[in-house]
Amino acid sequence: MDRDALWALFEWRRREGRKPLLIQGARQVGKTWLMREFGRRHFDRVAYVNFDHNPAMERLFSSDMDTARLVRGLEIETRTAIDPDRTLLIFDEIQECSGALASLKYFCEQLPRQALLAAGSLLGVAIKHGGLSFPVGKVDFLQLHPLTFEEFLGAMGEDALLRTIRDLDFPLLSTFRDRLIRWLGTYFFAGGMPEAVANFAEFRSFPRVRELQNNLLRAFQSDFAKHIPSASIPKAHLVWRSLPAQLAKGNRRFIYRDLHPGARAKEFEDALEWLQSCGLAHGVPRVSKPGLPLAAYRDGDAFKLFALDVGLLCAMAGLDERTLLEGNRIFEEFKGALAEQFVLQQLKTSPAFDFAHWASRTAEVDFLVQFGGQVIPIEVKATTNLQAKSLKFYCEKYNPPVALRCSLADHKASGQVIDVPLYLCGQVSKILRASL
Repeated sequence: MDRDALWALFEWRRREGRKPLLIQGARQVGKTWLMREFGRRHFDRVAYVNFDHNPAMERLFSSDMDTARLVRGLEIETRTAIDPDRTLLIFDEIQECSGALASLKYFCEQLPRQALLAAGSLLGVAIKHGGLSFPVGKVDFLQLHPLTFEEFLGAMGEDALLRTIRDLDFPLLSTFRDRLIRWLGTYFFAGGMPEAVANFAEFRSFPRVRELQNNLLRAFQSDFAKHIPSASIPKAHLVWRSLPAQLAKGNRRFIYRDLHPGARAKEFEDALEWLQSCGLAHGVPRVSKPGLPLAAYRDGDAFKLFALDVGLLCAMAGLDERTLLEGNRIFEEFKGALAEQFVLQQLKTSPAFDFAHWASRTAEVDFLVQFGGQVIPIEVKATTNLQAKSLKFYCEKYNPPVALRCSLADHKASGQVIDVPLYLCGQVSKILRASL
């Protein structure tokens, strides 16, 4: 498989004044593979250190932060000569060693030539609840997500189709619309978790993918007991298991009383924060008006809560491959919840966007994105139905420069509204730049 993040790492290496790079993301999204693969492609040597259950490294980083001494210790640990110009240094599961996290500041200041990548799946949780100090201003960041639909196509060997998408060749894309929709349905089921994608690329077996997804879901839930305060563990399970039902509602807004009668926001604050900090869930707040910045107009506790991955959401909901094989019906399950999950997942990979959704008493727009100094509304449709009364109401009320309608219909730009096929959602930034 190939990942777009490899290009981001290549640009980071070339950057003047680069700092140690911290890669964040949920468990099993491919952080370790990405770091090792980047080292294999672009360096003579890789010195890899995993801090999980590594007492020798705990002792090494518990003393002074002289980088010359640290490098010598790392050479002993990895049996690798560390040359700043030829060796990539990798710190994996860095949240398990507070000294290693603190050392990033000193590598930045004392050894800036050394290319250093670090990763931690539960780093946000560890910093907040484990008392770790963070080297503010001394690291660069990269957020890693599950594979996008475009990366999925590449893994399936559809290189020509992928190039056509990235070239935005709309007539050719329309010619192969049915093929794209079939692959889109497959992605809805398989999702973007690297292990599931690699397995499907090799065996093309839906049952194998579902087994892997269920194993991942069990592993995620086992993390609850390891990392969440005991009082919050049952609440985290309640929130996590409720995601399919919460998204099945017409307005998709997270409702606390659906967790149990009388549930209140304050009761579930810690559980919700943990799920989002570790990347298992993504919250999209509601705003009262589409002002800039969007974060300034958040509307209390109203929000939507999406899963890490559309394939995992399908597994949680028990959607089997037979539904997939019935064509476009998969896009109608949960009244469009899968389509919204998919669109959010593609948009989340772009650092250019800040997200919200908007609702009034009579209308609701699925997503607002802050882009290029504008607030752009995005309506999501599960099929080719282009009736979008809420989007029309929003446009009449706020007159945005453009509005996007994502569906299974072909691309079309007619006045203010641009129809974007779901399979082109990864190209929204490019489409908007051409339109604004």
